[in-house]
Amino acid sequence: MTPTPIKILLADDHRFFRDGVRSLLESVAGFEVVGEAGNGEQAVSQAALLKPDVILMDVQMPGLNGVEATRRIIATQPQMAVLMVTMFEDTDLVVAAMRAGARGYILKDAGEDEMTRSIRAVHSGEALFGPAVARRLLSIVLDGKIKVAPPRPNGAPFEELSDRELGVLKMLSLGQSVSSISETTKLSAKTVRNYISNILGKLHAVDRADLINRARAAGLTE
Repeated sequence: MTPTPIKILLADDHRFFRDGVRSLLESVAGFEVVGEAGNGEQAVSQAALLKPDVILMDVQMPGLNGVEATRRIIATQPQMAVLMVTMFEDTDLVVAAMRAGARGYILKDAGEDEMTRSIRAVHSGEALFGPAVARRLLSIVLDGKIKVAPPRPNGAPFEELSDRELGVLKMLSLGQSVSSISETTKLSAKTVRNYISNILGKLHAVDRADLINRARAAGLTE
C-alpha cells in the first residue's frame, strides 16, 4: 500500500522562489505540493481550503506577514505544521514564529536535504531549527546575551505584543523613523519594517498613524 503523501502549501511572495521549491519537492517521493500563496491573506485562505499537512511560510510578505498568518492558521487548524522559511537569522523572529505556532524555522539558502528533512520532521511533530539558526541561538546563550524580561504589570497596554514589538512601537510613537529604529536596535531596516507589520496585524491597526495615536493615548511615550 502506497503511503499517503505529505501535502504541502508554499507561501512566499517571490514567484521565483516558489517555482524552485515546487520543482524540488515534486521530485521527492512522498511529497505533494497542493497549492501556493503569494501573501499572508492567501496563505490563510488556501490553508482553510486545501488542508495541507505542512506549510512553508515566508516571514516577510506584503500585507499580512508570515508570523501573523501562522497565528491565524494555527488558531483554527492547530494540526497543521508551519515551517518558517526566511533570509533572517534574527532570534526575535524565531521566538515570534514559535509563539505564533510554527514548528520549525530554516533559512532560504538551506540545501535540498535539509529542506526535505525539515518538512518530514515538522510533519512528524518535531520542533526544528536549521543549523545556522541553532548556531546563532547557541552563540547568544553562551555569550550571556539572552535576558529574561521581567513580567509586565497586570493591565499594561498592548499585552499581545512581544517585548521587542513593544519597544519598536514606543520608538515609532516617539517619532523615530525606520532607519533610526534600525540604528538604535542594531536590526536591519527590513527587520524593523517586519516588526511594524507584525504590530499592525496584532493590534488590527489601519496604518502607522493609527498605531502612533493609540500608543500615545495609552501613555506608551510617558
